[in-house]
Amino acid sequence: MNIIMLGAPGAGKGTQAAVLCEKLNIPTISTGNIIREALKNGTEMGKKAKSFMDAGQLVPDEVVIGIVKDRLQEDDCKNGYILDGFPRTIPQAEALDAMGADIDCVIDIEVQDEVIVNRLSGRRVCENCGRPYHVVSLKPKVDGVCDDCKGALVQRKDDQIETIKNRLDIYHKETEPLVKYYEAQGKLKVVVGKDTVDATTAAVFDAIGV
Repeated sequence: MNIIMLGAPGAGKGTQAAVLCEKLNIPTISTGNIIREALKNGTEMGKKAKSFMDAGQLVPDEVVIGIVKDRLQEDDCKNGYILDGFPRTIPQAEALDAMGADIDCVIDIEVQDEVIVNRLSGRRVCENCGRPYHVVSLKPKVDGVCDDCKGALVQRKDDQIETIKNRLDIYHKETEPLVKYYEAQGKLKVVVGKDTVDATTAAVFDAIGV
């Protein structure tokens, strides 16, 4: 089964992709990981990506698409794969279609922006050991102090409200149009995000019949 995961930042699609990877025994392919692999392996597309990254520029679509195409041709993708983070735009989706990728279903995990902002902005991490916490759902024993190493708990820049809202704005503008794109192809499965990971996982399994 070939699957695309959609959902706003913080909707939990990465977690669900990991669960599906284990359940279906197929690889999860995330753009960031495969670009790093291509750089490490020194592939032709990896070298192209490196030239842009060294110049402080975003890796252009044609290079990202080339790296994805190379990855989908590897042996472990023969029985299926899960795309997480690609495509991000309509042109990328069209390129995926053009390369002959036979996508079986697209899972769109829908969570309200307000819920995502509260979920992400409440995250804290220990600046020493990296243990995660949350101001509502995963509190430390002592406010602001790590249970394990007694390090200070801090908020990452990515979890600041303005950063979260900016990421959501980009998602709604650039990636959300893919919902209608794949709905028109009859491949879209909408899953409403639940309060717990397990409940969302159950809904995902039900949507794709596994």
